Formats: sequence, structure tokens, C-alpha cells
Amino acid sequence: MDVPRHPHTGLATVSWLFTGQIDHLDSAGNRAVVRPGEMNLMTSGHGIAHSEVSTPETDTLHGVQLWVALPDADRETARAFEHHAPDDVDLTGDDGGFAGVALVFLGELPGVDRSPVTTYTPLLGAELRLEAGTELTLDVDSSFEHAVLVDSGDVTFEGTQLKRGDLACLDPGRSQLHFSIGQFPARLVLLGGEPFEEEVVMFWNFIGTDHDEVAAAREQWMRERESSADARPRFGSVVEDAS
Repeated sequence: MDVPRHPHTGLATVSWLFTGQIDHLDSAGNRAVVRPGEMNLMTSGHGIAHSEVSTPETDTLHGVQLWVALPDADRETARAFEHHAPDDVDLTGDDGGFAGVALVFLGELPGVDRSPVTTYTPLLGAELRLEAGTELTLDVDSSFEHAVLVDSGDVTFEGTQLKRGDLACLDPGRSQLHFSIGQFPARLVLLGGEPFEEEVVMFWNFIGTDHDEVAAAREQWMRERESSADARPRFGSVVEDAS
């Protein structure tokens, strides 16, 4: 992976890896190595630029990057970056035995753990590593939509069998979620959040309220990318970026 300096507006990126490492540099002055089990959240706000390059020792890069739209009230907020390494929290199966572990990197999974990372809408993000043969019921916020992304394993979620790469989505209204794991251990990403009712326009890495706002951001990026490092007021410069 070698993604040079590029812009974002109106969103936050959530990077969560299973394997490999990424060297992150951004125009808020942050440098971080994204490692498995450690969450990196970059808030673009009005504008940010960053680069993402896998480290030399990385042979396989595998994980997820989530893009979170910022609500209109916070879309022009200052650029920011946060890192969080959640604890492995043991989960108890429906039979009272050990069911696996949860790593809550965004928001709160009731009765399990809470992440201290800043979000501008109520969210949930957690990696679940579940044992073979597990029956597990989790309490969740009934006002949230929920989704489960299967990375590996034999998974039945709320009565529906899922395979690797499937994303199962549920409307709000459920206070519990049920997982049944077959003969192989499973790794899942559990996501949730209140329904996002605002209308947004997205083009490339820009999110705005309408076409004109997104077009203006693109035009400003095109001007700034050709400018000297000290003439990039909206998106800024990335340290060690020679362009």
C-alpha cells in the first residue's frame, strides 16, 4: 500500500487492522503506525491531507477502513487525530462459558466496554473473536442500526448464515443480537449507530451538503496541491512530503 498525500473533507476515517502495519502522516502534524488491535481515527473536519504507506516489514495488509460522515453542525470542525488500543474483554456465552473476546474501538457495547475516542454521532465499532461452537447474545442500544461484517469463520447471525465478506444489516429496534458460531472460530466486526438522516453529497474524498460545496473543495485542493507548503490554508502540508 502506497497512497501519497491526498485530501478529505466532512468525514472521519477509522483504520482497524488484522494483519500488517501502515505508516500514517497527516497535515495536523500527526505521525502514527497503525497496528493490529489499535484504532486510529482521523477527523478531516473542514479539510485535512494525509498519506498512508504500509511498513517495509508488512507482507500482508488486511483490515478495514471505515468512513464516518460528520453531521452538518460539525462538518467544519478542526482537523484531529486520535489513537486507541482497546483491551481484550472476555465474553460469556449463553451457556455461561467462555465465548471469545471483544475489542471495542468506537462507542460503547453495553456491559462490555466503552471507547474514549471522540465521535460526533453515537456509534459502535468492535472486533469480536468468537470460539467455535459458541452461542452468544449481546445487549445493544435499541436506537441503533447494526451491521456485522464477517472476516472469517462459520457464522449465523440472527438466524441468517453468513460467509466471509458478508455484511448483514439490521434496522433499529433490537435490544439484543444473537450469534451462533459453527465448527470454526470466527472474527467479526460489529458496527452500529443512530440512523444518519442528513442528506450529503460525496465525490472522491469530499463530503458536503450539496454539489457546489463539494466542487469548491475539489477546486481548492487542486490549487493547493500545486502550491508551496506554506500556501495550503485548507488542507495543510504533510511532514516529509516533498511535493
